[in-house]
Amino acid sequence: MSSNLDLQSIFVEEGQIPSEFLIDEVHQREYLCDGEMRRWDGDVSKVYSPVCIPTSEGLKRKLIGTYPVCTEKEAMEALDAAIAAYDNGRGEWPTMSIDGRIKCMERFIYKMGEQRALIVKLIMWEIGKSYADAAKEFNRTVEYINATIDALKDIDRQSSRFEIEEGVVAQIRRSPIGVVLCMGPFNYPLNETFTTLIPAILMGNTLLFKPPKHGTLLHYPLLKAFRDSFPKGVVNTIYGRGAIVTPGLMATGKINVLAFIGSSKVANDLKKRHPKINRLRAVLSLDAKNAAIVTKNADLKLSVNECILGALSFNGQRCTAIKMIFVHKDVADEFLRLLSEEVSKLKFGLPWDKDVKLTPLPEPHKPAYLKECIDDAIANGARVVNPNGGAIAESFFYPAIVYPVNEKMKLYREEQFGPVIPVVPFESIEEPIEYQIDSPHGMQVSIFSNDAEEVSALIDPFVNLVSRVNINAQCQRGPDVFPFTGRKDSAEGTLSVHDALRSFSIRSLVATKLNENNKKLFNEIVSENTSNFLSTKYIF
Repeated sequence: MSSNLDLQSIFVEEGQIPSEFLIDEVHQREYLCDGEMRRWDGDVSKVYSPVCIPTSEGLKRKLIGTYPVCTEKEAMEALDAAIAAYDNGRGEWPTMSIDGRIKCMERFIYKMGEQRALIVKLIMWEIGKSYADAAKEFNRTVEYINATIDALKDIDRQSSRFEIEEGVVAQIRRSPIGVVLCMGPFNYPLNETFTTLIPAILMGNTLLFKPPKHGTLLHYPLLKAFRDSFPKGVVNTIYGRGAIVTPGLMATGKINVLAFIGSSKVANDLKKRHPKINRLRAVLSLDAKNAAIVTKNADLKLSVNECILGALSFNGQRCTAIKMIFVHKDVADEFLRLLSEEVSKLKFGLPWDKDVKLTPLPEPHKPAYLKECIDDAIANGARVVNPNGGAIAESFFYPAIVYPVNEKMKLYREEQFGPVIPVVPFESIEEPIEYQIDSPHGMQVSIFSNDAEEVSALIDPFVNLVSRVNINAQCQRGPDVFPFTGRKDSAEGTLSVHDALRSFSIRSLVATKLNENNKKLFNEIVSENTSNFLSTKYIF
């Protein structure tokens, strides 16, 4: 749809950017491996911000830095370091007491806090996230680490006693699995990456950490914090093209856990390269096409407000975003009118603009892809409902409400991962249910209705089709203590503060027959404090 907004005007000369948000270019020439910051003199990748600067040749993405493009050789050296640090479970880190690991993590939190201002600024410049959301992401990540430490203390307290059954006495604890390959997403490059990385470390594993393609530089300020907080080889970073450095790592068979947040296609390819898939544990958060269902008994104003939050928070670039809205035909016109009005009220601009809700997109080809999806929908009978919907200015894409969407369109099937809101009219409630049954995804759904009988009739089928049913509320991940997972192609394993610790560990036990000799032996080990596993120490 043509625009009557001057979208290009959001991009300003560098001299007009508030001084507190200006950034010096960050040229990373080192990476963390085996407890040392290693120098890199090879190829580098340029990092261009979604924030554009007006030039004589038009709008150009601003260069904000570079980072190493390492090779398979460096990746293998990182793997060797992680394997040596784990040492078949005999290394300093996997055999360290829980209390000792927690102290190391608390040291890391302190050092991480020292880098807050720079990391928040890099989140803004690298992926276009607003200042408020970038600061929130950093703060929430620190809260997540502290909550994970508390959860680990709870698990350890529950495990600090002996169990006696059928004449056998045992102590059951959780122990590490081995070497973890951790790969996070660009949309929450700090928070979502750390939701796997932190519990993996705390449970005694060693790891290889590959930052996301967009959102790489923001991890650089933390490398020395990792180096100084944990024994050498516990945390190792790998850089380079994912298609080059990761397949070989998996093919070695020496990766014990794959922690990956991204597309199911990439996850499947990586898993297939492991020579013994039965030895590989996968913790995956993958594709989603979360639907909202607005019935004729819904509070339309509330539904619109929640759908706006669900569909357009961080420009819709969230796996938990609402990416499809089913609305009953009887209320469709009114719903679309209200939805269009609310979209027009959203402030758009640059990440540091006060109260900004819509910002430029980090992926260079995303605006063209979204336009392609809209053009395909129009060719198959839909229209853009809202004024200015789909207007583009270089990296900025104005939200588009597309209606009526049907099964012939890309928007019906593909996860748009951006500010396009497909709306599907329905008559029978069976239509959205059938959509979910046929969908390869199964993460969440939002149901909007004030009719208890209707809501009940929808809850029961949907809890068996998706992992979370939201009533009169947007789809979302939090609170972090709640299970976060999905069915079908949407996830493998469960991520929550408690579940993640379990995902990166296995239950192990020490057992013996209950007789006087063995009782004496166990008591001696416990009283002398000679084992970190066989222990009744209680962490407060």
